[in-house]
Parts: sequence; structure tokens; C-alpha cells
Amino acid sequence: MPEKGAVSFGRREPGFAERLVRSIHAGGPISLAHYIAQVNSHYYGTRNPLGAGGDFITAPEISQMFGELTGLCLADVWHRTGMREPPCYVELGPGRGTLAADALRAMQQARLAPLAHFVETSPALRAHQSAAVAHAKFHDDVDTLPTDRPLLVVANEFFDALPIAQAIRTEDGWREVMVGLGEGGALAPLTGERRVDARVPQGLRDAAPGSIHESCVVGATIMMTLARRIARQGGVMIAIDYGYEGPALGDTLQAVRAHTYADVFADPGENDLTAHVDFTLLGNAARQEGLGVHGPVGQGAFLERLGIGARARTLASAQPERAEEIEAARHRLVAPDAMGSLFKVLAVTHPDWPAPEGFA
Repeated sequence: MPEKGAVSFGRREPGFAERLVRSIHAGGPISLAHYIAQVNSHYYGTRNPLGAGGDFITAPEISQMFGELTGLCLADVWHRTGMREPPCYVELGPGRGTLAADALRAMQQARLAPLAHFVETSPALRAHQSAAVAHAKFHDDVDTLPTDRPLLVVANEFFDALPIAQAIRTEDGWREVMVGLGEGGALAPLTGERRVDARVPQGLRDAAPGSIHESCVVGATIMMTLARRIARQGGVMIAIDYGYEGPALGDTLQAVRAHTYADVFADPGENDLTAHVDFTLLGNAARQEGLGVHGPVGQGAFLERLGIGARARTLASAQPERAEEIEAARHRLVAPDAMGSLFKVLAVTHPDWPAPEGFA
């Protein structure tokens, strides 16, 4: 029942997509980065997108082995430092909390029990994460993470969902890619008027007209912030994502819905928007703060070096009825024709900390 005195005139509140179109119609085109930020904020804030019934599935949802080995990798680095005060386990964009639950369980078996801190803004996902890791503390951004102890940070498929800017090469130099209204009032990419040549690495500026260069300032900023913290407090960060070693040209922006590709500009707020991660950019951001950088290496090689084969055999021996399922999950995580090569792993460490296993 509405409150006493409330009056309804039967007006329909416009949905997210309609509000976005109206704002562009009134104010003009917006940058692609602004578009992605708005769309993904609405998308992740209003649903649980993971799993068979969602839009995509991540490595931790495929098998417990992924989270367990990641946790053991972090625990091993911690023990090799010789430190005794418990660090913090930090995860950026923890999904449903599956990776954290598996990693923390494995870390506890390795005699390390850190408190969990999740950087997550989605109320819908926070509910799932609380159910998976009851003691987790939540943060809207990395700025409020603890400052009094080392940080063991995991970012799995986090950087790919951050907003990217695109520049397109025209006959008159590089221009910003914008989002405006195209034919019939539908959202569409447009070439902006502003020159952005300085944003493109010198070696790529003479590319052919139509070439696309992508940059992720938000990702570099987050990495530098965390690197600064790790340099002061001690710690290690493992970033796992699909991506490349830049600088490079190409349009990698994509939309996914119900496990299939969708139109980036159709049904805004209903599709997951992602772009490939430039691991060189992330590594250089960490180097600027004096951190050690390891990798990137393929996810398959990383997991094989950590012992996923042995772990799969142990699980299959304990649950023979699941042996085929466990082997299929292992193959999906490590095979070059699945996630093994496309997904890459980067680690950054305090200059006095040892290199994590999995990178040699």
C-alpha cells in the first residue's frame, strides 16, 4: 500500500536504457568510457550475472581447484617471507565469493587465516559474497582497505570490466570514440571532434585510418594505488584476466548475454561489457611504485606449475563418480583451446618479497 496522502498519476518511470538515451539526446554524445561505466554500474548492481543461468561463467565457478591453487600460491609467498602477523586477503570484484571461499579454505590448511576484505559495490553480489564468506568486510573502492598489514590481493576477471577509452585513426589524426544517437535514435558509436593523438603510443600513431587504440586509465590508476600500498605495507597481487601485452591496436570491446555475444550498444544495462586487458600497462603501473613484476604467463601454464594435475587426481580418487567432470574442468582451465592461453596471470610483489610460484 502507498503511504497515506500519496497520489499516483499512472506515470511510468523510465528504465535505465530510456534514461540514458534521453540524457544523450539532451546533452549530446558521451565518451565510450563514460558509456561503459554507466552501463556496467547498472548491470552489476541489479543482478547476479554468473553461472549457467546467468550471462557468463568464471574460472572459480568451473572448479574449486582454481581458487584452492590461487590461495596456496598466496600462502606460500607469505610463508617464504618469514612473517608471522596475519595479512589481509583482498579480492577485487569477488563475483559470488566462490574463489575467496576456496582460496581461504586452502590457505587455512596451509596455516594462514587472514581476514577477508572485498572491494564490491553491487548490493546483489554482496549478498552472495556474505553467504560464501561470512566474515568478509566490504569496501566501495581500494582506498579504504586496511593500512596496518600486508595485502594478499586477487583480481580475477576484474580489470576487463573497467571502462576503456577508444581512439580511432582518421585522415586527420586520432579522435575520441563517442556514443551518440544514430539512425532511428538508437545508440551508436560516433567519431568525436577532439584530437587525442597524445593518448596513442608514438609507435602506433602512423597506423592506417580506421585503426582503434584502447586505453584503460581507471585500471592503471587502481593498479598504481594498490602498488603504492603494497610498497608501504608489504604484499602481493595476482591479476587473472583475458588480455594481451601492449601496446597494440584493435577493438576488443564486447558484450555478452546468456553466454553468447551481443550488440555492445543494444539493450544497455542488460549485457556485460568487457574489453581485453593490457597487461603491459598494469605491469608498468606497478613498476612505477617500485614493485617486482612477474609474468604475464598463460593461465594454463600457471595452474600446471602450481600442481593442478595432482590436485585433480586427488579429487578424482576421493570422488570416482566425478572423475570425468573433474578432468573436464581441469581441461577447460588449462587447455590452449579453452582458457589456458587466452587468460593470463600477472603478479606484482613488494620488492623484498619472493616471486610467487607459477611464473618460472
